[in-house]
Amino acid sequence: MKIDAHQHYWDPARGDYGWLTPELSALYRVFGPDDLKPLREAVNVECTVAVQAAPTVDETRYLLKLARSEESIAGVVGWVPLDAPDAPALIEKLARDPKFKGVRPMLQDLPDDRWIEIASIEPAIRKLIELDLAFDALVFARHVPSLLAFAKRYPELRIVVDHGAKPPIRDGAAGWQPWADAIEQLAALPQKPYCKLSGLVTEAAPNCDEKILEPYVEHLLENFGAQRLMWGSDWPVLNLNGGYAGWHDAARALCVRDPDLKNTDEEAIFGANARAFYRL
Repeated sequence: MKIDAHQHYWDPARGDYGWLTPELSALYRVFGPDDLKPLREAVNVECTVAVQAAPTVDETRYLLKLARSEESIAGVVGWVPLDAPDAPALIEKLARDPKFKGVRPMLQDLPDDRWIEIASIEPAIRKLIELDLAFDALVFARHVPSLLAFAKRYPELRIVVDHGAKPPIRDGAAGWQPWADAIEQLAALPQKPYCKLSGLVTEAAPNCDEKILEPYVEHLLENFGAQRLMWGSDWPVLNLNGGYAGWHDAARALCVRDPDLKNTDEEAIFGANARAFYRL
């Protein structure tokens, strides 16, 4: 089964997507399952993981409601105020829905880059561990020192790094570091976190091609290996600089190009890893 490990659905009229403004004309409309269906079917993607795009519990409930009537949504990664006193109870309540698979605190948008290291979130994280839920880390390289400290504090927590930690591909050679070192440090953590092969096109200059993406994909493969990397579209954000089939085919070509990869590795990256990690 081929799985898209990272995509979004939203309705701007809901009013809680602070980043989603009319200026983002390619994104500022309703995107739902009927929009994605022909795109994923064209590349034989059977199901997806829908990931939060607003820092509200209401949006998480919106996604879970969609998932109840949409078979192709295999799991939902939602948002919870992890530092709130009632966070553990809220996590437990959301987890009663079998499609609730984890949380994402949108670390990249928080004013303090060290939040994940210093915030009072232990009760919430312990509840995630107790319920075997996942933690999506939406970070840039600058967040990695604090993410490393956080991960070492909770070795039982299942962590996945979103979008390959968002390398600044558009900056060329000047953007390779400190991102490359950050990836090596994250991949070496004892709990063996996973990483999403997603979001790279959005971080590149317009009209990027496989040659530009190749060193970044190779670095992720080298460090996380085929058994800890999972492909995701990041649709519809992907529409800012590409298309669904184009990114799917480019990612597949870049992975298959590696002479050490086997058919089972391709199956892992494009489905089996997401299924295992998110308990789909």
